[in-house]
Amino acid sequence: MRRTASIPFPPMAPIKLPPIDVSQTPSASDLVFERLRRAIISGELPVGQPLRQEDLAQSFNTSRIPVREALTKLEQHGLVEMRRYHGYTVAGLSQQEIAEICQFRALVEAELIAQAVRRLSEETLALAQRCCQAFAKEKDPMRWGDLNRDFHEALYRDAQMPYHLQAVRSALDKTERYLIDQLRLTDGMAQARAEHKALLDAVIARDARLAARLTREHILGALQSFVDVTEAPPAPQPAAARRPRRA
Repeated sequence: MRRTASIPFPPMAPIKLPPIDVSQTPSASDLVFERLRRAIISGELPVGQPLRQEDLAQSFNTSRIPVREALTKLEQHGLVEMRRYHGYTVAGLSQQEIAEICQFRALVEAELIAQAVRRLSEETLALAQRCCQAFAKEKDPMRWGDLNRDFHEALYRDAQMPYHLQAVRSALDKTERYLIDQLRLTDGMAQARAEHKALLDAVIARDARLAARLTREHILGALQSFVDVTEAPPAPQPAAARRPRRA
């Protein structure tokens, strides 16, 4: 049988595609970790909630390996704990632990903002103003934590102290759900708006000492409000709601 000569193709131009940094693409375990982290911080997953690997793998449409890796990372961040015979559960904090973390934040964040004010750029100041306004206008309690974090991180970004900032983020991950509860249960949102405005004014004035003092007072004041709420006696029931005493 006679073979037909193949038709030569013209020279092909080199393939040109937008570059992708594969090292920056989140893995399955990173995606699971971030989704669970946000759910824990927001209170969507309450303290003590069991985190069964099989259920999570099915929910995320993945294998158990990325789920196990994500849970291990969450445990390192102090957000979940492994309990014997129970598996992983959402971790909680005692009032003493919350107080210690907030006191740590007051020290570190005061230093962060003092350093940032001395290097403050107009771009950073504009970002902080936008974040302050967004927090003040927000009505959804589920958004308060993210917007509060955005505002403070904007104020700290020019400090050029990444280790300090990472420590603050880790501390916020552990305590944010408790402090947001304090905002919900009290008039804390109005107080937070006023304190944010005063803090922003100090930053605009380039007053590093005042900004550091206001930051400490802001964090420790929120802690004290949380303590007051958690230690307050339960409100008495209305008479109609009381169960009749048995003779």
